[in-house]
Amino acid sequence: MAQGKVSKTVESLGDYLREQRTSAQLSLRQLAEQAGVSNPYLSQIERGLRKPSAEVLQQIAKALRISAEQLYIRAGIVSPEDGVGGSVELAVLNDTGLTERQKQSLLDVYSSFLAMNAAQQPPAEPAEDATPNDES
Repeated sequence: MAQGKVSKTVESLGDYLREQRTSAQLSLRQLAEQAGVSNPYLSQIERGLRKPSAEVLQQIAKALRISAEQLYIRAGIVSPEDGVGGSVELAVLNDTGLTERQKQSLLDVYSSFLAMNAAQQPPAEPAEDATPNDES
């Protein structure tokens, strides 16, 4: 079931990239060259067959002159609720001292901690009727 969600996210990322590329009046080949990725790989990203790394997304964003954070959100790397500037994910992704593999490992661990904490939280109590106490 989670695989379906990832595929849908990647598809919407591909659609978004295609829209941005056509808006910038770039061919697939031109964008691939400017972003430093292969033409077939970029084509697979646009068709939703591949999920690019944060580093590749950053290169594509730079070539398209758009926000890398928008691509991270579209790719499901960063949640829109995290906001820009304060998220752990963005801090990890922007850290130049880490390799791409280290960044992905950190993000995986962070996500697993968040999921574990969410699963351990007790369900929210239904709100009781708050009737005013008439003891004047």
